[in-house]
Amino acid sequence: MRSNANIRLAMWSIWLIPLMWTVNNLLARMAPGVVGPYTLGFMRWGLAGVLLSWLVRDELRREWRHLVQNWYQYLVLGFLGMVACGAWVYIGGRTTSATNIALIYSAAPALIAVSSAAWLRERMGGLQWTGLVLALAGVLHVIVQGNWMSLSEFRFVEGDLWILTSVVCWALYALLLEAWRSPLGAAARLAAAAWGALPVLAAGAVWEMSSPFAPAIGTEALLMGLTAALVPGLMAFSLYGWSQQVLGASKVAATLYLGPLYGAVAGWWLLGESLGWYHLWGGMLLLPGVYLASRPVAFSRKVNAAPP
Repeated sequence: MRSNANIRLAMWSIWLIPLMWTVNNLLARMAPGVVGPYTLGFMRWGLAGVLLSWLVRDELRREWRHLVQNWYQYLVLGFLGMVACGAWVYIGGRTTSATNIALIYSAAPALIAVSSAAWLRERMGGLQWTGLVLALAGVLHVIVQGNWMSLSEFRFVEGDLWILTSVVCWALYALLLEAWRSPLGAAARLAAAAWGALPVLAAGAVWEMSSPFAPAIGTEALLMGLTAALVPGLMAFSLYGWSQQVLGASKVAATLYLGPLYGAVAGWWLLGESLGWYHLWGGMLLLPGVYLASRPVAFSRKVNAAPP
């Protein structure tokens, strides 16, 4: 699993994860008035769960004893990864700004890194900590648009509490993926977690659709659900889980810093939003920071060490 080839592939692959999740941010902006947050979450993970289960059906059948014995793990992972970091983000986005969401989420990699070092005894070298600091500086530079004095002007509202809770839940999700070792591969484990999330998402969807003000589910909503299931759902989570198995929780979490930068580019390209010089300067800090933070501590030693 941790061969040099897999390490190199994982280091390149993790740059795609925040790009895939940026698609979810765009969907979240389009969803109000089209589909409710729990309903979109149910469509996303219901479809992803079915597709994944079919693809890994032999593995799930082979490991059925593990699933029965550890059912509670997948309920917890499903709640943390698919409910709290899915529907709750959509709810929070109704009353808070995109800038506040990006600022709060920028704390997730540092939270995961510190927790991994303290709880999982995951090794973090000087280059990794330097990368985290550079990446955090870069993402904050993008968020405050180059004006660091604007940090004092932030005002927190109800939606910020939803986002903050989602960040804490994401950190727990990442840590538990590492702490709860499983015989399942990344795709099969994600399928099991998706099924663990569906009871809560289904109950929320029924509650939303019972409201007289609920939008009717039409073609646009179904297309959103399909896109959410395939790109930020099935593809992003599978790649995240596999990369974490190879590189570790703290190093893969550093890629979350790329979210605001990718979001700015996507907003400029797809939504006509403006780009400024602060995006360039932020990116010059962010990109090398992510590379250093995601670089395994033992990687250079394994590659360059002479045989004994």
